[in-house]
Amino acid sequence: MGRWIEVGDRVWVRRHAELDLSLGLVAGDRACLVVDTGPDEVLGAEFAAAVRELTDLPWSVALTHAHFDHAFGTAAFGGCPVWAHPACATDLAETGETQRAVWAEHYREQGAPEAAARLEAARLVPPDRLVECVTEIDLGGRLVRLAHPGRGHTGHDLVVHVPDSALVFAGDLVEQGAPPSFGDAFPLAWPSALDRVLGLGPRTVVPGHGEPVDAAFVARQRDELAEVAELCRAVGAGEILVPEALARSPYPETFTTDALARTAAIPG
Repeated sequence: MGRWIEVGDRVWVRRHAELDLSLGLVAGDRACLVVDTGPDEVLGAEFAAAVRELTDLPWSVALTHAHFDHAFGTAAFGGCPVWAHPACATDLAETGETQRAVWAEHYREQGAPEAAARLEAARLVPPDRLVECVTEIDLGGRLVRLAHPGRGHTGHDLVVHVPDSALVFAGDLVEQGAPPSFGDAFPLAWPSALDRVLGLGPRTVVPGHGEPVDAAFVARQRDELAEVAELCRAVGAGEILVPEALARSPYPETFTTDALARTAAIPG
């Protein structure tokens, strides 16, 4: 079960111990927007019921990216509009079943067969409202902006900006409580994506995992990611060797190894 944190006027974060996940809700006068839906339909339904404890307004969903823990609970919200970057829709179609298989196996290996079964039963819902760059949603009395700040944690990250609360739901572009995950990332581009998030002027930033943070936290993480990006560039240019990059990185070896591997694998 989760717990609500109110982070602005009619803006809430739903915190979950499982995966240290943060989901969101923004309400206006006529409608509300749900930010991410969780890893499966059972937890998605629990989240939907929690939303209904706060508001009975019609909802739509915004997906920050296509990873299972953010997008596989969408079916619990019925046939509502689902907003995402076009490449998020493509990635869900192309990698959804692989994600399901890999993570179900992971849960079973960790002694969590119930979580594996929930994941295997989740119905994937393709986004039907595609945001190439920036889109505004009128919730009645307040505008919410969906924006693609560039490649970072994935190639299709979408942030949800609530200007009247100076707040941004950043998805996994920002991580609190653990290092950023580089498995599908674009390490050289990620710092610039966070520059664009900071350019929105947020007082509060909600990460995809962990507690809400302030702009200073995001700036520090941007600087760390810039260090990793420079190390990846230097290794690629033959200026330093991998062991030196691992020793100089602000992040643990496993995370830095993923960043180096992703940089090497990205064409151009």
